Amino acid sequence: MTVHFAPIVSPDACPALVLNADFRPLSYYPLSLWSWQDAIKAVFLDRVNIVSNYDRVVRSASFEMQLPSVVSLKTYIKPARQPAFTRFNVFLRDRFTCQYCGTHEDLTFDHVTPRSKGGMTTWENVVAACACCNLRKSDRLPAEVHMFPSQRPFQPSVTDLHQNGRLFPPNYLHESWMDYLYWDTELEP
Repeated sequence: MTVHFAPIVSPDACPALVLNADFRPLSYYPLSLWSWQDAIKAVFLDRVNIVSNYDRVVRSASFEMQLPSVVSLKTYIKPARQPAFTRFNVFLRDRFTCQYCGTHEDLTFDHVTPRSKGGMTTWENVVAACACCNLRKSDRLPAEVHMFPSQRPFQPSVTDLHQNGRLFPPNYLHESWMDYLYWDTELEP
C-alpha cells in the first residue's frame, strides 16, 4: 500500500491578496499582498473581510484559523490621483524598457535634457535607460548624440501604471485570486 502525504506548506508561502472595499486590488504592480501574519492581525482588528481561504490552517493553544487567501478592506481607500514620482514608477511607465535601445536589462534612469543643461527631475524629462545607453548619452542633449527616446516622457495616471502593471503578472498567482485580477498574458512586456 502506498501512502501519499500532502506537501507541508509553510504559512510564509501563503500571502493574502488585499482588495479595496470595491473588490479591486490596491495595486497590481507590485501586487497588493500581505503576509499571513498581517492578514490575520487585520482580521482580528476587524479591518478586513475574509473573501477566500487557503486549505492551510494555523493553530495556537486555544485557537485555530484557516489562512486567508483574499481579504477586502472594510473601509474604501481612495486611490491617489497622481502617482508618486519614483524610479520604480518611471520604469513601470516605460514598461521596464530602455527608451533608447529597447533592452530590459540593467535599467537606470536618464534625464533627457541633462541636469547640467538645466533639465529637471520630472516625469516629462526622465526616461528608463539601460546603463550602456545612459553612459553613451552622458550629459548631452538627444540631438547631439542622435539618441531619442522611443516615446516622449509624460506624467502617467494611476490608470496608466495599473494597465502597465498588468503586463507583468507575478510568478505565482493563487487560484483564489483569479476572479479579482485581470492579467493580459497575451501581450509581451
